[in-house]
Amino acid sequence: MANLNMYQEEFHPSPLVHTWLEFRKSHIAVLGLWVLAFFISMVIFGPLIAPFDPLMQNPNAFLIEPAWDANGSIRHVFGTDSIGRDLLSRLIYGCRMTLGLSILLVFLSMLVGVAIGAIAGMSRGVRSSILNHLLDSIMAVPTLLIAIVIVGILGVGLVNSMWAISLALIPQFVHNTREVVRAEMQKEYVLASQLDGARRFHLFFYCILPNMYEMLVVQCTMALSVAILDVTALGFLGLGAQPPSPELGTMLSEGLKVAYKSPWSIALPGSAIFLMVLSINVVGDGLRSALRNRLSH
Repeated sequence: MANLNMYQEEFHPSPLVHTWLEFRKSHIAVLGLWVLAFFISMVIFGPLIAPFDPLMQNPNAFLIEPAWDANGSIRHVFGTDSIGRDLLSRLIYGCRMTLGLSILLVFLSMLVGVAIGAIAGMSRGVRSSILNHLLDSIMAVPTLLIAIVIVGILGVGLVNSMWAISLALIPQFVHNTREVVRAEMQKEYVLASQLDGARRFHLFFYCILPNMYEMLVVQCTMALSVAILDVTALGFLGLGAQPPSPELGTMLSEGLKVAYKSPWSIALPGSAIFLMVLSINVVGDGLRSALRNRLSH
């Protein structure tokens, strides 16, 4: 005999489950998440799935066509470059380097930017005014230009370009955090906590930070796509990763030299950059909509 329940129980999902239920309503966002998960898997398992060493040269395999071409070889699925290196292996390691470095740079920039932005938003007086005007001036300059200036000061190279991109991304986090903190400081629940004697550390971490998740999600996705473009742009210009490093921007720069004979040398890393940035933007937009819908219910 089936058990009968006299009471109707309502299902109240946790905030994380509720966000996921709202997120998966968008099929495009879910598709973008699968594409992004594919690139993240290459970051994690790249050395295990790459068929060759990305730096290994083969004098007998110069500019071999991809496997789908009539003159191609299944041994090199995406063909080889001008000095016989396997393009599939270099593409896997290039995605690993570009996306992995970008995630690290965004994480570091977020930590520093949120800390400075919280101090700026909770401060008053001349110190706050000077910091705010300085940040507004920096925000008017594109991040790539800031990164190029910093690289010009520090010198070319992958490590210096990482510092440059990280420093260029910090003002965006500072600006957005400052605006959110200022708006939240005027609300009643924060004023009530202040009247109860809560200190600034407690106010930020237990009152304001939980209401910043939507802003941080949106800003991190935007910053991640900007970081990928900046890393590849500096590598393409010869200011970031240097040859023979398997970085997508460096691969584009090297592919230009033989573009007339092997257009796939440019098409493959360019397509990887495009799909990577597109998937991040789609996932970020889906998360923003899901968070907004969850908070509105």
